[in-house]
Amino acid sequence: MKVTYYLEVISSWCHWAEPAWAELKSKYADRVDFQWKIALMRPEDYPVSREQCEWFYRRSGTIMRSAHMLNPGWMVKGKGESFDNPSLVAEAGKDFGVADDRIRLALARAAVIDGRKVAGMAESATIGAKASGIPVQKLKARASSAAVRARAEASTEEFFSHQIKQRPAFIIESAIGDKVVLSGLARAEPIAACIESMLSDAAAYKSYAAHFGSVPAK
Repeated sequence: MKVTYYLEVISSWCHWAEPAWAELKSKYADRVDFQWKIALMRPEDYPVSREQCEWFYRRSGTIMRSAHMLNPGWMVKGKGESFDNPSLVAEAGKDFGVADDRIRLALARAAVIDGRKVAGMAESATIGAKASGIPVQKLKARASSAAVRARAEASTEEFFSHQIKQRPAFIIESAIGDKVVLSGLARAEPIAACIESMLSDAAAYKSYAAHFGSVPAK
């Protein structure tokens, strides 16, 4: 079984979903393959002002019963910076063998907790390098490359191909061809329920095959 988590690194809802992601990975580590992919946000998906961003953060923070409010200090307007840069740095880390959560979690925390200006590639690369041990100039160069940009755009198109638009999103696929698409959920319970059901069905198919063999050719 495979679970694919589509995210945008500085998305507040992806930040809220991280405890659920960690819980699921721990619980099903020996039975499920977990991977994450970038789903870049469009310019119109971002808040238009710090005040609007704070409003969104208050809403999500209260919904998640958070003891802290997120920090909108990362926002930069009119500076020619791309909010894609943190996601591109996280994606670039994979080319250095860092496909786990270290880089993207460090970047997310720097943005929505510490309010650092991660829109700048230099700032994002510095944070990513510290979290991973990758030399900062190498990470920055790779994150700025056309290849990494193309890969992030391809996974974003893949995200939209599921007919969804809310991040975080979780695509659960089993060996017997079942698939569940969950978009916009940030808690572990509904995702775990789907995984349990699909694991049970897959086990039933295996049991049936042990008793009756494969499908007859005729």
